[in-house]
Amino acid sequence: MTENVWDYPRPPRLEPVGRRVRIVLGGETIVDTTKALRVLETSHPPTVYVPPGAFADGVLRDAAGSSFCEWKGRARYHDLAVGGIVAERAGWSYPKPTKGFLPLRDHVSVYPSRVDACFLDDEEVQAQEGDFYGGWITADLVGPFKGPPGTRGW
Repeated sequence: MTENVWDYPRPPRLEPVGRRVRIVLGGETIVDTTKALRVLETSHPPTVYVPPGAFADGVLRDAAGSSFCEWKGRARYHDLAVGGIVAERAGWSYPKPTKGFLPLRDHVSVYPSRVDACFLDDEEVQAQEGDFYGGWITADLVGPFKGPPGTRGW
């Protein structure tokens, strides 16, 4: 089934992913779960959030900095580390999400562009363009997608 990101709601909606989520870094699978959530927001590819317990032991490290989302609240950042490889600020989470996003508490989203690969079932996702958003693009999505230069103000 094809999804058009322009049909996604604003404010965003939170729902189960419904597919197996795998994340690979340094040639190792650091996440393999069917318990992930996704956020759907107008003009954005879905952002996937993984329960912290789904990460391999020792992979998540707190990183400096924070940002603010008008819908979800204040985010903190995480480095991902495995086998001597460190992906700096490759993930983020919401330790105290807003009321509408409470199920996201401590779930971690990962930028596909900062790891070796992210998969939904057996499909390798494409990273959302740009350095701010972390959407996961699959073959069943239709854009255009927010993220490239000149689209941040959409």
